[in-house]
Amino acid sequence: MALGMYFTPTSFTPARYDNAISRLEAAGVGAPAGRLYHVAIETDGQIQVFDVWDSQESFQAFGATLVPILAELGVDPGEPQVSPVHNIIEG
Repeated sequence: MALGMYFTPTSFTPARYDNAISRLEAAGVGAPAGRLYHVAIETDGQIQVFDVWDSQESFQAFGATLVPILAELGVDPGEPQVSPVHNIIEG
C-alpha cells in the first residue's frame, strides 16, 4: 500500500532544499527506489514536502542518506504526517 508523507520541516529554505537535492543526487539517490512522487511546496519562504512512497521500508532506506544531509544543513525534518494513499489521479 502506498503511503503519503507530508513534512513541514523547520529552517528549510529554498536554498537549503536545493542544496539537499544536489547532495542527494551526488549520493546517487536523487530519484530513490520506492519514491513514486515528490512535491516541494514553498510557503512563507519555507519548503514543505509531500512524497508518495511505495512502502515504509523504501522510505526508511532513503532516510539513512537523507537525515544526515539535512542535519549537516541545519534542517530539522520533524515527524511527517503519514497516511495511506486512497487514490492517485494523474493528468
